[in-house]
Amino acid sequence: MSMLRAGIVGATGAVGQKFIELLRGHPWFKITALVASDRSVGRKYRDAVNWIGAAEIPASVASMEVSSFSNDLPCDVVFSGLHASVADHAEPKLAKAGYPVISNAKSFRMHPDVPLLIPEINPDHTFLIKNQDWQSAGYIVTNPNCSTVGLTCALKPLHDRFGLEAVQVTTMQALSGAGYPGVSSLDALANVVPFIGGEEDKLVHEPNKLLGTITGGTLHPQSIRISAQCNRVPVLEGHLECISVKLSTSVSRGEVHDAFESFVSPIKDLCLPTEPEKLLHVFEDERFPQPRRHSDLGGGMTVSIGRIRPCEVLDYKFVALSHNTIRGAAGGAVLNAELLIKQGLLKARDA
Repeated sequence: MSMLRAGIVGATGAVGQKFIELLRGHPWFKITALVASDRSVGRKYRDAVNWIGAAEIPASVASMEVSSFSNDLPCDVVFSGLHASVADHAEPKLAKAGYPVISNAKSFRMHPDVPLLIPEINPDHTFLIKNQDWQSAGYIVTNPNCSTVGLTCALKPLHDRFGLEAVQVTTMQALSGAGYPGVSSLDALANVVPFIGGEEDKLVHEPNKLLGTITGGTLHPQSIRISAQCNRVPVLEGHLECISVKLSTSVSRGEVHDAFESFVSPIKDLCLPTEPEKLLHVFEDERFPQPRRHSDLGGGMTVSIGRIRPCEVLDYKFVALSHNTIRGAAGGAVLNAELLIKQGLLKARDA
């Protein structure tokens, strides 16, 4: 297949930088446009960005000139790393101009006709694109909040096999989830901040949309009761979540373990470049998973499960770990775009 031209809006921000890292050498996409705020426009990317990645800026990108926001970008698809305050109005403009917009922002996640997508969880939800009407071929697809991703990937096998009635989750979220410069050092060092604005509401509502079903062309969310408490902890990358679940049926610990271990991704035969070999990795060692040691499993796209055991209040409890800036942000968005290509929903705009 010929490579598609990719534009990145919000290219100098933390998510935009991660898009650039993950699209380096990608077999299906070539970066052809970098869009940022007015203070960066006209400058070489290397001069405009405060690069925070571990690897050097790709040479092909470093010398690119940063563009202003426009309805006429030289690309087939737009990856959005915009803050929601900007995405609210910028992403609809791009969709109306005919661009497929693959967004990391929260702005349209809960819109009934916008897919909130994790390809291994709900690939059929891309059907909702047909319900969007921007008077063009453009559309918006979103990936979930970074903490929602790990939780929902862990809940999916249990929901499918046993049914879920209630969930209690306490998150320990990495500092990188706050973007750059993020949390003040005086708040972050040797401390835990037991509040992340808007985060708990996302964990309550987004999984129910992701696990919902489409009938008659309409998405019907689940009605699982979810209680969430979110904390910012002094970890660089990797969101760890302590999860307790009430199931609809009585099952053994072995059956819960097997539900995780035997989960098969519905897109495993599509051979998507960013998809990990296994969505879920189950640890037997009760010390695992740990963010510093296991966030990068599967190139940062695998969700780790550990400490599966009976719960004294609900039925079972366990921990889940996901890489917040890869699986929970830019990597998830790139995988969404790959799925859309395979489904025939993302093509060269001049085709």
